Amino acid sequence: IHPPPNYIPPQSLTLSCPVCRQTSILPEKGVAALQNNFFITNLMEVLQRDPECSRPEACNVLESASAATPCPPLSCPNHEGKVMEFYCESCETAMCLECTEGEHREHVTVPLRDVLEQHKSALKNQLDTVRNRLPQLTAAIELVNEISKQLTERKNEAVTEISNTFDELEKALHQRKTALVTEVENICSTKQKVLQTQLTSLLQGKENIQSSCNFTEQALSHGSATEVLLVQKQMGERVSALARHSFPEHPHENGHLECQVETDGLRRSIQNLGVLITTGAVGHTSVATGEGLRHALVGQHTTVTVTTKDKDGELVKTGNAALRAEIVSVDGMHTEAEVVDNKNGTYEVGYTIRSEGEYTFALLLYEQPVRGSPFRLRAVKPSDVLQSPEDVKRRVKSPSGGGGHVRQKAVRRPSSMYSTTKKKENPIEDELIYRVGTRGRDKGEFTNLQGISTSSNGRIVVADSNNQCIQVFSNDGQFKMRFGVRGRSPGQLQRPTGVTVDMNGDIIVADYDNRWISIFSSDGKFKNKIGAGRLMGPKGVAVDKNGHIITVDNKACCVFIFQSNGKLVTKFGARGTSDRHFAGPHFVAVNNKNEIVVTDFHNHSVKVYNADGEFLFKFGSHGEGNGQFNAPTGVAVDANGNIIVADWGNSRIQVFDCSGSFLSYINTSADPLYGPQGLALTSDGHVAVADSGNHCFKVYRYLQ
Repeated sequence: IHPPPNYIPPQSLTLSCPVCRQTSILPEKGVAALQNNFFITNLMEVLQRDPECSRPEACNVLESASAATPCPPLSCPNHEGKVMEFYCESCETAMCLECTEGEHREHVTVPLRDVLEQHKSALKNQLDTVRNRLPQLTAAIELVNEISKQLTERKNEAVTEISNTFDELEKALHQRKTALVTEVENICSTKQKVLQTQLTSLLQGKENIQSSCNFTEQALSHGSATEVLLVQKQMGERVSALARHSFPEHPHENGHLECQVETDGLRRSIQNLGVLITTGAVGHTSVATGEGLRHALVGQHTTVTVTTKDKDGELVKTGNAALRAEIVSVDGMHTEAEVVDNKNGTYEVGYTIRSEGEYTFALLLYEQPVRGSPFRLRAVKPSDVLQSPEDVKRRVKSPSGGGGHVRQKAVRRPSSMYSTTKKKENPIEDELIYRVGTRGRDKGEFTNLQGISTSSNGRIVVADSNNQCIQVFSNDGQFKMRFGVRGRSPGQLQRPTGVTVDMNGDIIVADYDNRWISIFSSDGKFKNKIGAGRLMGPKGVAVDKNGHIITVDNKACCVFIFQSNGKLVTKFGARGTSDRHFAGPHFVAVNNKNEIVVTDFHNHSVKVYNADGEFLFKFGSHGEGNGQFNAPTGVAVDANGNIIVADWGNSRIQVFDCSGSFLSYINTSADPLYGPQGLALTSDGHVAVADSGNHCFKVYRYLQ
């Protein structure tokens, strides 16, 4: 059936269906060339033949249409008057006999009726599949409508709350206004009474004096001698009394009365009065991390972290989301869970299981499950679990001293050093891709490796500290080269600690014992040394977007910024605990804003500065919890600004967002780290870490 002309925009080559909004390309001859819908045509013919039928239950239109004369065969668009009776399997199209002898002569063609049932069956299967989605869409529509309804209700409640609150405030303001005006009137009235009493006394005194004076003057001017003598005594006494009388000549009150209303603070309060609380967090993109999602020990407090995200998967950086947890055993017993809002978009969910067994652990954000929820949780008694290396408590003394650690026996993978195990969804499975190295002095062997760096051309560069050399590997762990000669002359290495690769491919090495930075070409040829005479014990080194070489002086507790030719740009930091001070800083990284990220080892924190060394913020504290450190070492920053930190004393790797909020761990449990040092991101997006205590480096999957 052809659409009416008003559905087609002028000069348009496409047509949008008024029912389903699907866009179709019009044939060259326009609407008239569109294929007829023969089913609808037959339906219309049936209706036109039986105009008397008005009761649907007595007249099955579809049956009539099916019983009508078969629809006319389709005409070939390429050969006028020819009927399309064949089907080309290669081109998946119908055609006439002439087509089979023409452009399709090399193709396999079959009679159209032979493939009809096959295609009808396939189409029916597709139809069933897509129809099965209708209940899901119906449920989704109901859910979205319900949330929309809830949102409208919450909006109305908020508007009512705002109106009621401000009505009450207006009433309170009016009451205060009335009280102030009344108080002003009362004060004024009291003061006026005092003044009026004084005025009355003064006016009375003035009148007495004037009348006495007038009478005496009259007597003196016009009275006879006898009259003067008669009044002299009486008037003399009166005048003398008035002259001696004390009148209230000084004011008994003052005219001070004013109203002071301090409105600046109130105006500021009013401008900030009321906070609208909402988030963009949704359940299906938000994630939960932590071993406590799957495993718990009976009687021990366990926590997991929930990181909220919006519909696009972007991190939500504010709190107040409605998150709750349901932990239910197979026999229906509920375990209480506490949710702590970190006010930065992450939440800690803590619980304590009282009896062993299987549990269902659901995390619901606004009553919708977070990704992967519900989880299957198994609780076991502590006595049933063998002590793991993570259970061994370690004390921090120094980054290189052997006495600080209780030695762990690393769990080696039995197959080979190159593991290609498929990534598991279970967070208990670690993310290790491969490990390289054992203790030794040969190629691919290390003794106390420290810094690690990567290059854009797919290389991993390792500072092999006690072997006084630099080793280079490919991204898949294949040994490529080694260079370095022990010594204290320029070009020699005494104790290489930090390493980085600049934009030209040069390898820059911090030499702790030689107290300078050595620069080598990509093939290991010495080019220059910088910082001699200034540095006391350089550890980490990085290059910023301007090509400046940023060096952490571990011994002097400061950061140096040099030009590539060695000229000092600036220096900041000193020994201490404040924001601009360090206590044994270790490694450094530069983010995409050219900001400097430094790990402050003995202050158990990470500090961030701008390119000029001005303090911006810090994060971390001493401990074993999420976002806490037991002496941080290696640090790297991904393309999204997320900060990855090696936690030396806790032997783990933590991931934070660009503002320092904890996001997750890189799971290393199957092959535990032992005192990790340097850390870097490879050009193919994995995390490489110098596992110093195990004398190897490891590469882990990392999903940005």
